[in-house]
Amino acid sequence: MRLFARAATLLLLCAALPALAFDLQSHRGGRGLRPENTLASFENAIRMGTTTLEMDIAITSDGVPVISHDPALNPAITRDARGAWLTKHEPLIKTLTLAQVQSYDVGRLNPNHKYAREFPDQQARDGQRIPTLAAVFKLVNDLGASDVHFDMETKVNPHHPESTLAPEAFVNTLLKAIREAGMTKRVMVQSFDWRTLELLHQLEPQIRTMYLTMDFPDYSTLKDGAWTAGHLLKDHGNSVPRMVRASAGQATGIIWAPTQDNLTAALVKEGQALGLQVIPWTVNDKPQMERLIAWGVDGIITDYPDRLREVMALKGMPLPRGVNPSAQGTATAP
Repeated sequence: MRLFARAATLLLLCAALPALAFDLQSHRGGRGLRPENTLASFENAIRMGTTTLEMDIAITSDGVPVISHDPALNPAITRDARGAWLTKHEPLIKTLTLAQVQSYDVGRLNPNHKYAREFPDQQARDGQRIPTLAAVFKLVNDLGASDVHFDMETKVNPHHPESTLAPEAFVNTLLKAIREAGMTKRVMVQSFDWRTLELLHQLEPQIRTMYLTMDFPDYSTLKDGAWTAGHLLKDHGNSVPRMVRASAGQATGIIWAPTQDNLTAALVKEGQALGLQVIPWTVNDKPQMERLIAWGVDGIITDYPDRLREVMALKGMPLPRGVNPSAQGTATAP
């Protein structure tokens, strides 16, 4: 009877695993709803119900991983201590201490910047600071969101090495923070710069890696091998999924994340046949969400997790659970 009970338990667990296999990723915490890459956006996504918090990593001059899409302070979202909007993409975060980085307010969009017109429904939260990665981990723990995962991008650019730490130093600094928080099993690391992903395969094989790609006539990360750790499409039958698989080698937990405009139903099937998950970005249009789900993608990265939840609900898909409103979180921690 004991063996039967164990077998029955295993069967139930296996049956439950696919239930939330679809990965609802809140891009920059859900920047369509709250200020991007802030504790306010992450808390909103957690309370609503999201599978994964997508975010971007920069590293300060004193070696602290913080959450910022840009390697430099962004004038579209940043005010100084006097409340004045910055006018340029500067200074670089790698030149600032954590204390200096957190002297800036990133709690609303600059109304005079064209970027603000892209997210008219974003609710401002004045007083938000660029958070540390440790603060995001603490927020998730404080809210009891034990099912929430993290997708963090290494913001390293092979064409502008002066803007950030070198790949190895960047990865080691990030990995130290992940290990200290005990989050290796809940983290995936994504990058357009595949050098950082190949380093991670060597240093921490259990961390999932996500291969970002984009390919347009005026801008591509796939043409010359600079972004792809030297891998070239011509050597892989001009197949992006095959090139991703070649870079990953025998590593497991590999995800291909193309821009939605570069994806087709056939490519979804090709990638999955190679053992890759396929999770496109950044999808904000409901009909496109429906189309991609019909193609069988493994998840979607979106600025509007509320819209994706609505589409999933209409299709009868299981939804990631939210957090009770009474749970104690903080949107102002460092």
